[in-house]
Amino acid sequence: MTAQQDSRQKTITWQDPLAAAELGRAMPGLEYLTAIGEGRIPAAPISAHLGMRLVSVTDGEVVFAATPDESLYNPIGMIHGGVAATMLDSAVGCAVHTKLPAGVGYSSVELKVSYLKAIHPSAGEIRARGYVVKVGSRVGFAEAELRDEAGTLLATASGTCLVMRP
Repeated sequence: MTAQQDSRQKTITWQDPLAAAELGRAMPGLEYLTAIGEGRIPAAPISAHLGMRLVSVTDGEVVFAATPDESLYNPIGMIHGGVAATMLDSAVGCAVHTKLPAGVGYSSVELKVSYLKAIHPSAGEIRARGYVVKVGSRVGFAEAELRDEAGTLLATASGTCLVMRP
């Protein structure tokens, strides 16, 4: 038995990520991410792939939102767990980034995701809220949670970021 193959397409458009990163190196993390959230600086290309946008940025906390479409389904018709992991990783890392001065970057070194509930296509908009636990001179720790449109907790994460100073 074979499934009918109805071909679909999705066009993804993004701007030069290196130009945006260069701007970001000259700004404190909170200012840089605020500019992205306000659309003054382009978001990272991964945002275009997932339809993800930065909806809130404050000192030590960020919120990303996306409404997954069928291009993000896994083979059993649910939203792929990698979507949750990517959104949570972005929330953890960017929360840490809000605490960093200009010229200082970060890189994820660990992410632990706990999937609590499958993300069904009917979930509507999903939101990942990331918040800082502690940022030191070399390492930052943050946590995040992913909720659906009804507020149901779908997944949680804890992450560690390497703070990279020049």
